[in-house]
Amino acid sequence: MNFTIECEEETDGRWIAEVPQLPGVLCYGVTAEEAMAKAEVLALRAMAERLEHGESRPVAINISLPIAA
Repeated sequence: MNFTIECEEETDGRWIAEVPQLPGVLCYGVTAEEAMAKAEVLALRAMAERLEHGESRPVAINISLPIAA
């Protein structure tokens, strides 16, 4: 299963990162890197919760981060 982290800067200067494939995985950070790191951690926690509660079966995952310019 592949997950993508999408990241963009808000008008107030904060960065927001989300994993569209996992509803609710959305994090803010002072920098893009911080927001993406938080989103990656939250995505892994969400997957762990699903596994622990039998809502999902174990699968190989890949999280892609945007390439910095």
